[in-house]
Amino acid sequence: MASSLFLGAAFLVFAARRGLTYLHIFQQEEYDGPRFLRWMAAARAFDKRATLPLLACWGAALAAPDATEWGAYAKWAASLALLAVAAVEDNPLKAAKKKLVLTARVKRILSVALGLTALYAVALALCPAEPAALLPFWILGVQGLPLTLVAANASLAPVEARIQQGFWNQAHEKLLRLAPTVIAVTGSYGKTSVKHILAHVLGCYHPTLMTPGSINTPMGISRIIREKLTDAHRFFIAEMGAYGVGSIARLCRLAPPDFAIITNVGPAHYERFKDLATVVRAKFELAHATVARGGRVVLPAALLEHGHARDFAAANAGAVLLCAGADGGAGTDVAGTAEPSVRVLEAGQDLSGIHARLLYQGQEYAVRAPIHGMHHVDNVALAFAAACGVGVEPQRVVSALRSLPQIAHRLEVKPQPDGSVLIDDAYNSNPSGFASALNLLDLYRKSGRRGVLVTPGMVELGTLHDSAHAELGARAAACADVLLAVAPARIPTLVDAFRSAAGPDQLVVECADFAAARAWLAANIGPGDAVLLENDLPDLYEKKVRV
Repeated sequence: MASSLFLGAAFLVFAARRGLTYLHIFQQEEYDGPRFLRWMAAARAFDKRATLPLLACWGAALAAPDATEWGAYAKWAASLALLAVAAVEDNPLKAAKKKLVLTARVKRILSVALGLTALYAVALALCPAEPAALLPFWILGVQGLPLTLVAANASLAPVEARIQQGFWNQAHEKLLRLAPTVIAVTGSYGKTSVKHILAHVLGCYHPTLMTPGSINTPMGISRIIREKLTDAHRFFIAEMGAYGVGSIARLCRLAPPDFAIITNVGPAHYERFKDLATVVRAKFELAHATVARGGRVVLPAALLEHGHARDFAAANAGAVLLCAGADGGAGTDVAGTAEPSVRVLEAGQDLSGIHARLLYQGQEYAVRAPIHGMHHVDNVALAFAAACGVGVEPQRVVSALRSLPQIAHRLEVKPQPDGSVLIDDAYNSNPSGFASALNLLDLYRKSGRRGVLVTPGMVELGTLHDSAHAELGARAAACADVLLAVAPARIPTLVDAFRSAAGPDQLVVECADFAAARAWLAANIGPGDAVLLENDLPDLYEKKVRV
């Protein structure tokens, strides 16, 4: 009996530690049970570290000449194996880049899930059957832990709905009462960067609150409003994410926008939306909600190549402010638009950052910002247009941009103590951003440094996964001396394209995981190197689940 009770206790310790790991994924999947389970299946995130020793214990119990005596040994061994795995389990509250947030909801889900697990463990611990018959059920319990989270969340759904509606109502009422100018930002990519740039510019002259990091969901935005918004804030900038058609419309009901920015529309959400037309409709829910309140919308001129965007701009010309890139873009002007466009006349970058000449209301402005990546030129232009649109003098925008801080994990240049340079683009996972990061790596390469690209590739590209990676693999061969392909089996077209285009002095290193990549970097990187970390999948989508 002692060995059975100890095994039950060890199983609960393991379940608590592993439960946090699975909750980390569940939280990032918006507590959507089916989506979470689909991810688990696609990522093959089934337990191995605990299951394999339990299988060994089961085999020993089956082979034991004395079922009772050796069965007890098997249970003690299984207990120690579970405790050992629990001891080395990663802590997503500390170890992850996008950490698990231990909200009240997370605590409720974990408590109910552990309660279900405890009932299962007690039933097995008190069962008088031989270990050889019971160990498969302990293995089943290990593999079934994700299901307990889904079941716990489903059982709590009515409670969560009432709680969330209460938070929603509090945030909505507070926002209406304090009445800051609400600026909403969305797009397939670039929205977090534009939000940070605009918040810095506005914050130089007026009290400004933005949703931090990548917070862009109803509960995330509600929490920021409830906890951070004060009557001193003149501007509230909210990033709005789309997890399906109707997502942004719901966010606009929570935080009705007075001003909107749509950064772009691209293939970053193909896995969710399946086609670009659906992405456009989803993103333009923000534009429709804004003009319905008499607000204005900043759009890149290139968006007008999409029929829905073109029709919207034509129907709401007086409310649209277009930004055209240096290449002019598609449909730079819309007949009858009251507000003039912001146009990028020319742009470039050097090792100190980006620079551009912008044309606004017939006046040229020389803009410089100490951030990197040519794609940020468009982001700066959008923020410039929005800041001017809400009343900041253009020259004051120019002045504020000179002190713009780097944006964490988005082409963030970090000189290292050993003299090398790390280009941290760990949050970027789209073709445009990847290409821009390669251009910056090439700039360092031309300055005399060796260029090293570390990447596991991009995500959420759907049917474009292989073709997009093939194109970037060929491009990488022109910008990098070394490719560290992390989990190369998921990006074979990138690896093959790099090899095909690479010269004899260029190197491809296939790394099973980021630990292997870090080991290679530790042994091979020195003062003359520039390392580009392009998309850190284990922390963001593969969620560093070592099972």
